[in-house]
Amino acid sequence: MGGWLKRLYGSRPRRRWLRALMPQSLFGRSLLMIVVPVVILQIVATIIFYQRHWNAVARRLSQGVAGEVAMVIDGLQVMRPDDPMRNWLLSGANRIMGLDVTLSYGARLPAGKQKVNPFSFLERNLVRALGERIAQPYRIDTTTYRDKVEIRVQLDEGVLRILTGDKRLFSTTTYIFIIWMVGTSLVLLAIAILFLRNQIRPIRRLARAAEDFGKGRDVEDFRPSGASEVRAAARAFLVMRARLKRQIDQRTEMLAGVSHDLRTPLTRMKLQLAMLEEGEDTENLKADVAEMEKMVEAYLAFARSQEDEVAEPVDVAALLETIAGNIRRQGGMVRLKCPPGLTIVARAGGLRRCLANLMENARQYGGDIWVTAQAGEDFIEIIIDDDGPGIPESRRDDVLRPFVRLEDSRNRDTGGSGLGLSIARDVARSHGGDLLLETSPQGGLRVVVRLPV
Repeated sequence: MGGWLKRLYGSRPRRRWLRALMPQSLFGRSLLMIVVPVVILQIVATIIFYQRHWNAVARRLSQGVAGEVAMVIDGLQVMRPDDPMRNWLLSGANRIMGLDVTLSYGARLPAGKQKVNPFSFLERNLVRALGERIAQPYRIDTTTYRDKVEIRVQLDEGVLRILTGDKRLFSTTTYIFIIWMVGTSLVLLAIAILFLRNQIRPIRRLARAAEDFGKGRDVEDFRPSGASEVRAAARAFLVMRARLKRQIDQRTEMLAGVSHDLRTPLTRMKLQLAMLEEGEDTENLKADVAEMEKMVEAYLAFARSQEDEVAEPVDVAALLETIAGNIRRQGGMVRLKCPPGLTIVARAGGLRRCLANLMENARQYGGDIWVTAQAGEDFIEIIIDDDGPGIPESRRDDVLRPFVRLEDSRNRDTGGSGLGLSIARDVARSHGGDLLLETSPQGGLRVVVRLPV
């Protein structure tokens, strides 16, 4: 059983080759399901029609012409050469049968057998019919004369030459049948294309809505439409979108609430520490409280950037220039390379905070900063390089987690909270993109922010 299936479907490379030839879209595959049966049906119908009707009619027409030629030959053979009825027979064949008959006295046909074109059904049928009706040697010519067929028969006194129209040897209605069959198929195909386009359009709208939602864009105007199955999928998408938005809102509200509530005890702790005597333990506590306060501020800033922000077109060059100007005012050296007119639909506040955090990290842990923006086929990449100590490849996954810092390369005294990279990656992923850490050609860390357009 397994061997039979393997022979039926072929090897894996062959299946890949066949899969590559198949249309990739649902519209193309649905259209192929309609076109292939119609084409096969037309081919089968044409073959059956040709064998059962066209060929049969052509054979009977050839037999009719061969019978008329045989009758003329028989009439000439029973008459004497000087019989005046011979001229009446030849003229009657032209007038009544449509045969142009002439007799060349003393002429001889070339020796040899009649050659038949195997691809010409007219010659095959005519040669077969003449062979059944006459016993004399003969030759046929279907190419010398336009719309005419020449038949030459060797008689005792000479060569009998007959010219007849080729339309007498085959049915001209066959072409009308084929034209009608192809024409009606094209009309049905056009109707099927219009119907399929209307059925595929709701699926494309659903796919576009899912893609926009994955990129963090607003899809409030989406409504279920189309066939019942497509409507069911669209309603399931709307339910899923509502659940995801509710979970995101709950997480953001929880972070904002917890961070806001933590500010009150932190303020009391700062007041109590201010009243204590100066000492090493007091300074350590103040440093811990300051660190917690920065973490709370980072949480609140992230939560505020996620609240009620609508995606809109953002000029990437202008945004990067603004952030780079702020970094330069803080003493950083930024080299910016971004083509003009680069636009992306995003939440401007969240994207600004993401890129600002990354460039601020590059300023703190490196000397110079190189920022490059480039457009791909369906995405935009923003690359931030620095010449700092970088991050070991084995620890890059760890530093993207919240509250994780590298003691050997990220000094605690710089005030890092361990949330910058994780929040930046969260912002990139909320736009349907991602954040990657690589080794910079400048010797430090390269951060790649990839966002879909």
